[in-house]
Amino acid sequence: MPAESTSAAPRLGTARALARILPYAKPALPRIVLGAVSALLAALVALGIPVLLQVIVDGPLTSGDTAQIWPAALGVLALGIAEAVFIAARRWFVLNPATKVEADIRRALYARLQDLPVSFHDKWQSGQLLSRAMSDINLIRRWLAFGSVLLVVNLVTIVVGAVVLFTWNWVLATIFLVCSIPLWIYGYVFEQKYSLVARRSQDQQGDLATAVEESVHGIRVLKAFGRGSHSLEKFTRQAETLRGTELDKARAVAGIWLWLLLVPDVAFALCLLAGVWLASTDQMTVGQLFAFFATATVLRFPIESIGFLLSMTFDTRTATDRLFEVFDEANPITDPDHPVTIDRPEGRLVFENVHFHYQDARPGDRDLLDGVDLELVPGETMALVGLTGSGKTTLTALATRLYDVTGGAVRLDGVDIRDLTRGDLRRHIAMAFEDATLFSASVRDNVLLGRPDLLDDPERADAVVAEALDIAQAEFVAELPDGVATVVGEEGLSLSGGQRQRLALARAVAARPAVLVLDDPLSALDVDTEARVEAALRRVLATTTALVVAHRPSTVQLADRVALLRDGKIVAVGTHSELLRREEHYRYVISSFDDPNATDRDAEVPA
Repeated sequence: MPAESTSAAPRLGTARALARILPYAKPALPRIVLGAVSALLAALVALGIPVLLQVIVDGPLTSGDTAQIWPAALGVLALGIAEAVFIAARRWFVLNPATKVEADIRRALYARLQDLPVSFHDKWQSGQLLSRAMSDINLIRRWLAFGSVLLVVNLVTIVVGAVVLFTWNWVLATIFLVCSIPLWIYGYVFEQKYSLVARRSQDQQGDLATAVEESVHGIRVLKAFGRGSHSLEKFTRQAETLRGTELDKARAVAGIWLWLLLVPDVAFALCLLAGVWLASTDQMTVGQLFAFFATATVLRFPIESIGFLLSMTFDTRTATDRLFEVFDEANPITDPDHPVTIDRPEGRLVFENVHFHYQDARPGDRDLLDGVDLELVPGETMALVGLTGSGKTTLTALATRLYDVTGGAVRLDGVDIRDLTRGDLRRHIAMAFEDATLFSASVRDNVLLGRPDLLDDPERADAVVAEALDIAQAEFVAELPDGVATVVGEEGLSLSGGQRQRLALARAVAARPAVLVLDDPLSALDVDTEARVEAALRRVLATTTALVVAHRPSTVQLADRVALLRDGKIVAVGTHSELLRREEHYRYVISSFDDPNATDRDAEVPA
């Protein structure tokens, strides 16, 4: 998703935005709180060390009583060890629960991505989703375990330390605190500036991830057309844009670091001048002056850390905004509150005055599907034909609610499919797509994708796989290195197009659905293989209702009846021979099967 399309959304305040993580972080809060307590105790112990140092300076070092030095020195050592123990405890408390929160958020995001409709994935770049699932959630985990704990603890430490400074000398403490005022002013300015540039940076990282993913998936095309250098130039421009944004972030962080380093040094210098004068006039002891600067030194890290802790907090706020853009995305395709069940579906599929248009359709445009009426009786094979762009693939996608109709209804055995749960619907209706997508898993797992009921029955599963591969004429599987156990690789690109299509067809057949929807699943097969697959398919289709998008005369002849789609409507239904005899447009469509470039915009389309 482009960066500019998300940045226009209303922004919550930083605290309210980060509070949205709480439902996921709630199980880990007790240990995170314990980690914060441990960190706070470590800071308080560190603030106790200057107290002992003041005792040593004003006591044995002033009086010359060396016998008192060792107990005080051992006290300082004990406090140092205690501080180290508390710091180790903080890490132990927060590490495991924070990683658990990260895993839970990532799991929830993946589940949300699986639940959102195809229309969502049509408009979102995969790289943007990938960057949210990986880098953004990782940043949230690091902030929970480290940034949030130290930000709270260091702020408390600064307040407690300021009180301690006043116990040593109110004049020096006042000088020190007045000098810190510019830090808080610049911190507010920093938030306004850094939040915007941080959001831009994270969106650009998502765009860059999309570019990498597209070039890797399309590497064959880039190489075949010699466009590698062009792709590299485009990638370089995006990378340079991101680099510029990162430099803007670095400048913003450098600006606050300038103040964080300069202000304490100025404060130290002024306090040193004032402290020497106060000590020389006996308004404070040397030990108190020493303890004051020791305490101020302890406070130096908490003060300096505010810069990178604030930048981490604002980065996390941006990551949270980006994450919840996905969680907040509306999902119009949901399960009904009171679903209907079909125990033994017959397979009667009816499209009843179906209308459909995509979300980005312009007002006033004709619906892509403009009143489709079509009925498939149980056990019938219906071929769907039409010129390119007539809406055939869209019509098949409505059967499993990959998209929802914008008017009318699709019914299975008389039940509106919107009254079924999506899980039940997709068990009753299976699809095989022209663009066969396989997963990085074994052939066996890919074929059984729609049969989770066979996970605990390997013997029956093997029989189903063997039958499905036989119907799909996927005999090549036996020649793979490990047979059905062979991992096909990412998206099955290690296989040919025809091999991928046959495995996708086997997957649909193995699902044993009441209705089988085939979106031109044989387009990549040669004529002989197609003929063998069609002969095997006849055994399956004899008992299964099937809707087949056809782009070849041989596929049309596989059907009992043919439906002709034109201008978003079914204009004729009949057998292949009947339509050839009485429908001139059907004869034109059949003749166009030899011309893949024929569309509804061709100049001479018969009425």
